[in-house]
Amino acid sequence: MAINVEVAKNGAENSLSLIRRFTKAIRETNVLKHVRAVRYQTRKQSKCARKKIALKRIVGRLEFERLFKLGKVVERNKKHGFKK
Repeated sequence: MAINVEVAKNGAENSLSLIRRFTKAIRETNVLKHVRAVRYQTRKQSKCARKKIALKRIVGRLEFERLFKLGKVVERNKKHGFKK
C-alpha cells in the first residue's frame, strides 16, 4: 500500500500553514492509522518452517527420553524445578 501525499507551497504561504495542510492530508488518507495497525504484525510461518520446528521438537523429546533412560539426565518437574 503506497499512498503518496503531496502538498505544494502556495504563493506567499508560510511553512507553518504548509505543515498544517500536510498533516491534514495525511489524516484524511488514513496512512498513519494503517501503519500503526500493521506495525507489530509478523507474517505467518510457512508450512515447511512449521514442519521443521515440529520435527526438531520431536527429535529433542526422543533424545531426552533416551538420555533419561540411560540415567544421564534428571527428569524436570515443571512446577518446582527438578524432582528429588
